[in-house]
Amino acid sequence: MAQERILVVEDEEDIQELIRYNLEKESYRVTCAGSGEAALESVVKDIPDLVILDLMLPGIDGLSVCRELRASDRSRTVPVLMLTAKDDEADIVTGLELGADDYMTKPFSPRVLLARVRALLRRRAASPETGDTIRRGGIEIDAGRHRVTIAGEVLDLTLTEFRVLEFLARRPGIVFTRYQIVDAVKGEDYPVTDRSVDVQIVGLRKKLGDDRDCIETVRGVGYRFRAAADPEDNHA
Repeated sequence: MAQERILVVEDEEDIQELIRYNLEKESYRVTCAGSGEAALESVVKDIPDLVILDLMLPGIDGLSVCRELRASDRSRTVPVLMLTAKDDEADIVTGLELGADDYMTKPFSPRVLLARVRALLRRRAASPETGDTIRRGGIEIDAGRHRVTIAGEVLDLTLTEFRVLEFLARRPGIVFTRYQIVDAVKGEDYPVTDRSVDVQIVGLRKKLGDDRDCIETVRGVGYRFRAAADPEDNHA
């Protein structure tokens, strides 16, 4: 049976070959690109099931590639695993804010890389495909289509923002710590900072506009979706 196709975007040939070798050993179909431009061209021709994306690329950098992927309806839900040579919190937070799903710093263990790849592909495969819709006041969350609307207007959310909103909205009134949110959205043992969760919340509130207050900050604990008394609120 054909395995998932993975696009590896890496300009260092030895690292590119290392990743390709280990992925192909696991029967993944691998396409490689050495620049941001080549990566975007490849995505246009054939949407991959996952992108492994180096941030430091010639020409269009990795953050710009991630932004382009998330701006397109065809690729916005494709998992993105970032690679960075710097254990730099600012780069990591920026990438996550743009919608990347995971990250690894160089040098990395091929075994750990494969584990991250498998986890991302499992989560994508487990995404609901049917009409699972959550309605909270004027907010409608279509889990199957990964779409959020307010009064009929579609919000332009990154994949991570969507997952955070969906997770909180399914459990209104319950307070979750930042690490509980990370575990639910990214998987257990995901190495991410408190600040990156806050970044996702700030982005969500900005895009929710007048409905931003539906996500409440519980000082010293974390976040919750406001438990509305609206009798129309339901989970379809």
